[in-house]
Amino acid sequence: MPSKPADEIKQLRDEIRKHDRLYFVEDNPRITDREYDKLMERLRVLEAEHPDLLTSDSPSQRVGGEPISGFAKVTHSVPMLSVDNTYDEVQLREFDQRVRKALADEPYRYVVDPKVDGVAASLVYERGALVLAATRGDGVTGDDVTANVKTIRAIPLQLVGDDVPQVIEIRGEVYWPKDDFAKFNAARQEAGEPVFANPRNATAGTLKQLDPKKIAGRGLRFVAHGFGRMEPILVESHSELSKKLQAWGVPVSSRMRVVDDIDGLIAECHALDRDRNTLAYEIDGLVAKVDAFPQRERLGATSKYPRWCIAYKFAAEQGESKLLDVEFQVGKLGTITPRAIMDPVQLAGTTVRHASLHNFDQVARLDVHIGDTVIVEKAGEIIPQVVRVVMEKRPKDAKPVIAPTACPVCGHEVAQDEGGVYIRCLNPQCSAQRKERLTYFCGRDQMDIEGAGEALIIQLVDHELIKDCSDLYHLHERRDDLIALERMGEKSVDNLLAGIEASKQKPLSKLLAALNIRHVGGTTGELLAEHFGDIDALMDADEEDLLAVDGVGPELAKSVRTFFESEDGQALIDRLRAAGLNMTQPKRAVAADSPFAGKTVVLTGTLEHLGRKEAEELIKSLGGKSSGSVSKKTDLVIAGEKAGSKLKKAQELGRSDRRSGISDGFYGMR
Repeated sequence: MPSKPADEIKQLRDEIRKHDRLYFVEDNPRITDREYDKLMERLRVLEAEHPDLLTSDSPSQRVGGEPISGFAKVTHSVPMLSVDNTYDEVQLREFDQRVRKALADEPYRYVVDPKVDGVAASLVYERGALVLAATRGDGVTGDDVTANVKTIRAIPLQLVGDDVPQVIEIRGEVYWPKDDFAKFNAARQEAGEPVFANPRNATAGTLKQLDPKKIAGRGLRFVAHGFGRMEPILVESHSELSKKLQAWGVPVSSRMRVVDDIDGLIAECHALDRDRNTLAYEIDGLVAKVDAFPQRERLGATSKYPRWCIAYKFAAEQGESKLLDVEFQVGKLGTITPRAIMDPVQLAGTTVRHASLHNFDQVARLDVHIGDTVIVEKAGEIIPQVVRVVMEKRPKDAKPVIAPTACPVCGHEVAQDEGGVYIRCLNPQCSAQRKERLTYFCGRDQMDIEGAGEALIIQLVDHELIKDCSDLYHLHERRDDLIALERMGEKSVDNLLAGIEASKQKPLSKLLAALNIRHVGGTTGELLAEHFGDIDALMDADEEDLLAVDGVGPELAKSVRTFFESEDGQALIDRLRAAGLNMTQPKRAVAADSPFAGKTVVLTGTLEHLGRKEAEELIKSLGGKSSGSVSKKTDLVIAGEKAGSKLKKAQELGRSDRRSGISDGFYGMR
């Protein structure tokens, strides 16, 4: 066993990095998720006890800190050019002829990679440490998404090995695996929230989240497919680079192939098209690249595209079916969503009977009628969607889909969101809403009540055993009624009641997230709970008090006030309090000797050794609060090179010292 905390921390970090590599690079996990979580928890405990040993590249730093105010722009050192597309074999052969002519008939090979349907990203490593992550943007300038990318476990924070370049910019795709995306969408649907249309758009939206904490649990992955800059250049071909990347701990595609000629390339196109539904991620084609880097240099590029690569796009996978009906689903906040019911159709290896119509504006745009023949698409889509009506096949008795004027479940009036597209049931006592709200309340990310899944909640509501979440805490009085329910024996009931009792100790942040206050989720619940400390202070807060919380805007503040000012909201809190639920938030543990404990810190300019997001994360981990503006509440301003108006204002307020080395001094506190 290590004798010093520093030794144990190093051992834990090495062990966690090894298991990340086994899982994400080699696809060969050797420990369970529970065992992995124990390693991570021990590391976090040690780092909290010894904040001087915390480093920004520690695996514990993947979950981001405070929400960020926006994304800085990054200029790529080498432009990220687009790749020219083709959709048929004739154009592939024409591309090959151009390559052969430019290389004067000397031998060459192609590397063939699946074209992962994700978001292009650039990862910059200096001396093996990840220092910058950026989106492609317009190819010249992208967004700095370093804080968000650091939450993706598949991306190493530190490259491993003795032959890592001094600087390397690794390029690839951030993507959302199909199974993880489907599970996440299922959870959203269960919670009454709109589902994401497809993995690519959802990945793009996730990377642009202003709160990094929302990203960590979504299961995004990364696969490398090239580089923009390498100093020194260690390899002469893409196939060699792929082996190096794997050795350094960076995921590359297991379906990458090297082919000797155009016939091999076309054969691989057919093979990948045939096998694409078996892959763990969505692809929309493949990319063929000349393997040797010196040959790429000779081939050069146009103003838009490299001449040494081309993308072959697969045709979108679609199916034709008859629309039998459109059902209306009611979510936890009353959102009414139209869903197509169709004759079964085979798509992407699965039988599809339902497809999303998203909202009633979409129904109108498509001019959908019941009885229509519709085109359903699942190319890049996990949730099948209706994309077109075959008008020439419309039967004479086809009936238009009419948006509901009353709730399809309770019959109450409905209304469209002001300035929005969603129609909502306005009856908070609607049984469909109650079931969705209760299921959400019991969910893992909220009160985490084991055994209280959707099927049981439906029974509890239908048998009038519960009406709202406070009734859960009186179910011990109805034990015999619970045992009489379908698939509920004594053991199941005892487990359920134990889970309900345990949930009483959840912190206030979890309760706020579970209460179905509009716009309040896990992150905002935590922000509010940590700021106010207990439910009474939060209930007494006016909109101005709420707006003083970093990350809370006018819409959220108004929603919180509306809930706590309502009779129903106040009565629910009283019932939960009487049932014995915890209404407080524990203070975040911070080492007393931390130089940033309790301090409000503003960063300005460019720090020599740390990126902006890294510095903000470090301040929070040491007990400080990073702010974007200088005021009388500011305790410290850390000014790097090219500091601007924030430094000037700080000097006027006497809160900055512009001595040389100030960023080095900050860096030394790592």
